[in-house]
Amino acid sequence: MIDLSELHYNEDGLIPAIVVDALSNKVLMQAYMNEESLKISLKKRLTCFYSRSRKKLWLKGETSGNYQHIVKIIADCDRDCLLVKVRADGPACHLGTQSCFEYPLFDAGDPSFTYEGLMDLLKGRKSDPREGSYTSYLFEKGLDKILKKIGEESTEVIIAAKAQDRKETVYEIADLAYHVMVLMTEAGISLEDIGQELASRHVIDKKIKQEKMT
Repeated sequence: MIDLSELHYNEDGLIPAIVVDALSNKVLMQAYMNEESLKISLKKRLTCFYSRSRKKLWLKGETSGNYQHIVKIIADCDRDCLLVKVRADGPACHLGTQSCFEYPLFDAGDPSFTYEGLMDLLKGRKSDPREGSYTSYLFEKGLDKILKKIGEESTEVIIAAKAQDRKETVYEIADLAYHVMVLMTEAGISLEDIGQELASRHVIDKKIKQEKMT
């Protein structure tokens, strides 16, 4: 833990704050804090920034309801930039998107897999179906077909696990995970929704353990 006095503000008394989702690590937005807004953020456990255009403090979500609950704040090595990890109540961008960073400038075609990337692909196949795409086929057939596939894949996982075939179990779990994410896309459920549910259970479980110790 570092002291607030160790932070370095720019000539305008501001320090950039990069806000990321605490569950997915997706970058949500970038804004500025001054010493006062940072202290308010720490006290309220909600992000509070300084608007350079309006020359005033603003509590994120005060008018929209899209509050950002602070989980952790980390300073960089030079102490002149902050990384703010949050649980967001809604979109970060004033345009209504989850993140302000939705406009690619360059893409090297990195094939690295991420769950967020897969969800984006699934959403694309749902909104813009492609001929010959298995994913588009599932969305076209609808909920009953998707649920049937989840049932089938669940059975395959059980069979592989019962046979203690690790390689096959991994393969079948991957199939099941994919079809569950198709269902999530069909039902409008995000990875953040699942993460927040699991996080809330973790908090409750931790509280119960603490109560048992007292």
